[in-house]
Amino acid sequence: MSIEQALIERAGAKCELCAATENLQGLAVPPIDQVRVDNHILVCQTCQSQIEGSELDTNHWRCLNDSMWSQVPAVQVMAWRMLKRLSSETWAQDLLDMLYLDEETSTWAQKGDNSDREPTLDSNGAVLSAGDTVVLIKDLDVKGGGFTAKRGTAVRGISLTDNPKHVEGRVNGVRIVLVADYLKKA
Repeated sequence: MSIEQALIERAGAKCELCAATENLQGLAVPPIDQVRVDNHILVCQTCQSQIEGSELDTNHWRCLNDSMWSQVPAVQVMAWRMLKRLSSETWAQDLLDMLYLDEETSTWAQKGDNSDREPTLDSNGAVLSAGDTVVLIKDLDVKGGGFTAKRGTAVRGISLTDNPKHVEGRVNGVRIVLVADYLKKA
């Protein structure tokens, strides 16, 4: 039996995070030393894209209220990580405060936590988070885009990158990387 088949059987053919029944696939919960069913979860395409990306639909993740109580450690780990990413939301912080992980599961969850990385700061020193709205404080030539992003342009729903000096956002319908020093949190 393949890992995906075992996951479908374990989860009852439902996303282990939101209970969706379509577009399901296995997802490894890092770090993993070897590929096993117990370090994978079955997720829908919506959950996977938000786990792997940086844009979050906070209302979608209210499903963690149920899935965080799963008996499967990999599901508990992913629920903890997503609640940690959403901890600026009051409801998510409340759920995170209620969630209990045994020592081994807690260690696993924290190994994949990126919250210890250097924060992304705007031109005024305010901490930027994924989903924030920022305003350009100077005109920026967009290389390869053939346009100039004008000062005062609002960029909604930014995404953080691995580099704390850069964020991603859409300007004129084009997804571009922006230098945080030229942004002001709205």
